[in-house]
Amino acid sequence: MDFSRYRDPNPNPTQRTRRGLRFSAVLTLGWLISMPALADNPGYDRPGYGFTPVVLGAGEVTLEQGIGDWNLDRQDGVRSSLFTADSLLRVGIGGPLELQVGGSAFNYLHQTGSGTDFSSHGHGDSNLAIKLALPSSNQAFTWGLLGSVEFTDGAKAFRNDTRQYLFGTQFNYQINEHNQLGAYLQDVRAGGNDSTTVALSDNVALTKTLTAYVEAALLHTPDQGSGTVAGGGLAWMVNPRLQLDAGFDRRLDGAAPEWQANLGVSIYFGH
Repeated sequence: MDFSRYRDPNPNPTQRTRRGLRFSAVLTLGWLISMPALADNPGYDRPGYGFTPVVLGAGEVTLEQGIGDWNLDRQDGVRSSLFTADSLLRVGIGGPLELQVGGSAFNYLHQTGSGTDFSSHGHGDSNLAIKLALPSSNQAFTWGLLGSVEFTDGAKAFRNDTRQYLFGTQFNYQINEHNQLGAYLQDVRAGGNDSTTVALSDNVALTKTLTAYVEAALLHTPDQGSGTVAGGGLAWMVNPRLQLDAGFDRRLDGAAPEWQANLGVSIYFGH
């Protein structure tokens, strides 16, 4: 999907402890809102399927933080609700390359039904990725590659059985100033099996700072088969350094999460 839609719209220019943390958070937010951008913001990988096929400049840093990513699914009479706080640190390493380090410091799983009442919390697996922005002779067309490895270092309830290797390709086409189409292809290899995702999106700039998107995806896993989801959301560029996002996806049919919802913040630090 087109995550470059979240780029800078103007690229040239105990209780006391908790109160203290809230006050510090407000100060930090005010600092981010008031500070000017140091360099062009190429956009964010949040939210939705896919990634922006544009990389950060050498030495530039972006943090993308999920503050409320939630999945709901039902299988064999068991209802599973998973809350995740995903983090993604992106660092420009020069040329067409970008380094990414990700993980989830907190996960909470709750399962009920069919005699089951189970809950667990802990950190998830970490991952390391490289993004490559590919050349294009057409200014309206951008594309890129993403390769990552996800390790098995998470808490027991949130750890993969084996390492996972992801390869993704993103295609974006700018139809006009306000509308851009995106396509995302992904293959995840784990334990000798492949899980695939094909996602399409349409992104519309409602204002210079507010963008809406709709998306649909076909998901396939070797153990559960195929399923489809569709949804959408909003991304608000508070200023060139700070983006807030919210979105959801709903299962249409087959083997896919019944509901997916996301709420997040992305911060561009520049150099």
